[in-house]
Amino acid sequence: MDEVLALDAVGQAQAVREGKVSVRELVAAAIAKIEANDGEINAVVHRRFERALAEKPADGPFHGVPILLKDLGWVQEGEPYNAGSRTLDGVRIAADSYSVARLRAAGFVVLGRTNTPEFGTTITTEPAAFGPTRNPYDLEYSAGGSSGGSAAAVASGMVAIATASDGGGSIRIPASMCGLVGLKPTKGRSSYGPAGGEGWNGFSCAGFVSRTVRDTAAALDLISGYRPGDPYDAPALPRPLAEEVGADPGRLRIGYVAVHPRPDVPEERELSAAVADAAVLLERLGHQVEAGCPGALGDPAFPEHFGAVVANNLAAEVESVGRWRGKPVELEELEPRNQAMAKAGRGQTAVDQILAIQWMDGFRRRMAEWWTSGYDLLLAPTLGIGPFPLGYITPDDLSTAFGRTGPAVAYTSPFNATGQPSISLPLHRTAAGLPVGVQLVAAFGREDLLIRIAAQVEAAAPFQHGAMR
Repeated sequence: MDEVLALDAVGQAQAVREGKVSVRELVAAAIAKIEANDGEINAVVHRRFERALAEKPADGPFHGVPILLKDLGWVQEGEPYNAGSRTLDGVRIAADSYSVARLRAAGFVVLGRTNTPEFGTTITTEPAAFGPTRNPYDLEYSAGGSSGGSAAAVASGMVAIATASDGGGSIRIPASMCGLVGLKPTKGRSSYGPAGGEGWNGFSCAGFVSRTVRDTAAALDLISGYRPGDPYDAPALPRPLAEEVGADPGRLRIGYVAVHPRPDVPEERELSAAVADAAVLLERLGHQVEAGCPGALGDPAFPEHFGAVVANNLAAEVESVGRWRGKPVELEELEPRNQAMAKAGRGQTAVDQILAIQWMDGFRRRMAEWWTSGYDLLLAPTLGIGPFPLGYITPDDLSTAFGRTGPAVAYTSPFNATGQPSISLPLHRTAAGLPVGVQLVAAFGREDLLIRIAAQVEAAAPFQHGAMR
C-alpha cells in the first residue's frame, strides 16, 4: 500500500478505477499512515476515521481518494470547527460549505481536519489550543502557516492533497516550508458561500497543497466558479486547468527579483540562490528572463495598510464568534498576538477601514501596470526569510514577533492585496536539506498560464519529496 499512498491524488483515483486498490483499502491505509506519523508531527486535530470508513463516496473523478480539510473555513456538516481557537470549542457545523460539497461530490473521502494558527493570523502553525505542527523534514522546524497542518500532512505522506487557504501567504508559505506545490488563486475564483461572501476583504482565497501540479490544477477546477450571491467573480478560464498541464506556455517574458525593494526586508543568500537557479532553469526552457519587478512592490506604506485591514477583519471575526456562541469573546481568551490585533482593529473606525481599502485600490492599479507593460510573469522568493524553527515567529515579545513576520510575508501578501494568482514551487533545498520554494506570479485571472509554466518546470526538474515516511 505504500506505493499507492506515494501516488498523487490523480494517480490514487486511477488506481481505484482500475481495481488495483479498493476504496476501503486506500482509506484504511491513509488512516494507518496518520496514526503512525501524526504523534510527532501533529497535523490532524480532528479525526473522523470511523465515519470515513463507513461512507460510500460519490462516483466522481476522485472516487475514494482520502483528503484532509484545513480547520479554518472548509466547514463540513456535523463536524467540529475550531479555527485554531478554544473560543469555538463545542461548535458543530450545520452544513457543508460550497467547496466542501463539491469535493465530496467529486468522490473525495474526508479523514479529518488539520491544524492551523488561531484564526489564521500568522505564518506558523503553533496554536495554544492544539500545539505546534512540526515540519516533516526537521521536527524542530515550523511547517509554516496558516495551512501548516495541511502541508505537513501531505509532505509526510498521510494524504496526497489537502485543502488550504491564503490571506497573506498561507498556502504558498507552508508549501515552501514543506516542499509542495501551493497555488493561491485569483480573487473570486471560488465561492466562500453559503455562510460568507469573502475573506479579509478579498485578500483570502481557498486552494490546496499537493505534491504535483496536476493535482493542484484538477482540484482547483472542482471548486472554481461563481455562485449566486457571491460579491464578485474571477475572469473565466479558457478551459479546465487540468487541460493546461503539459500545454506549451510559449516563450514568456519573466521578470525576477531576488532582493526585495523594500528596505525592511534584508537580503537572504539562500533565497537569492533559489531565484537565481530558477531563472537559469526558465532560460534553459526558452523563456526571456531579466531583472525587474513592479515598482510598487517596494512601497514602504504597504505593511501598515495591509495590517490594518487584517486587524479590522480579525476584530469583526472575534465579534462574530461571540454572537455565534451566544457569549462575547473577551480579549483574554485569545492568544497574545490576536489580543493585540483585535484590540487594534476595535480601535479603528469605519472611515479608517474604507481609507485602507482605498489605498489598496491604488496599490493594485500600480502593481498591475507592470504586467501590462510587456511582462508575463514575476519570479520571486516565496518567503522573505529562510526556513525557520518553531518559536521563531511566536516569541513572547510581540514587537519581535511582528517584526519578524513583516519581512517574511513581503513577497506573498502584496498579491493577496492585488488578487493575482501566484504559485510556490519546490525547487530548492538548503544545505541542511530543508525545502525553499520559489514563486511565480501571473496577471489577474491567469491561473492557466501558471499551470502551464509550473507543469513545464516540473517536467524539466521533477520535484523531490524526501519527507514522505
